[in-house]
Amino acid sequence: MPPLTFPQSRRLKTPAEFDRCYGRKKSAADGVLIVYACENGRSYPRLGCSVSRKVGGAVVRNRYKRLFREAFRLVQHELPAGVDFVVIPRPNKDGPPPQAAVTASLLRLARQAAGKLASGGRQPPDARTNQGADAPRSPKPAEGS
Repeated sequence: MPPLTFPQSRRLKTPAEFDRCYGRKKSAADGVLIVYACENGRSYPRLGCSVSRKVGGAVVRNRYKRLFREAFRLVQHELPAGVDFVVIPRPNKDGPPPQAAVTASLLRLARQAAGKLASGGRQPPDARTNQGADAPRSPKPAEGS
């Protein structure tokens, strides 16, 4: 069995790494979490936690981060390799969810978001038909020719 550790190399740390994940715009969500994903060019997944003050004070936010790190530590070998994940909690008036719910949600949503990366996800209608505002216009045929 591979080691269940969470070394520094498996963490997103810089704002640029988080912005790259948000900018890729591939995500999946449920009632517990929102997970953003982007390729990282490595042979292992990495985790970033983003917990805003909307979910509670410092104690509650730190509890969420501990839950996320533990869930990732337990399932990191089942997650798609070469993908960075940014995890955001859904605000819940009852406080943080149980560890089992976070772990199951992280595994399911990470696979969904990584699947969107592999398939390219849905494209907006303008991109499929190439008829958007920025699409090149073909000249009208000259009349009377």
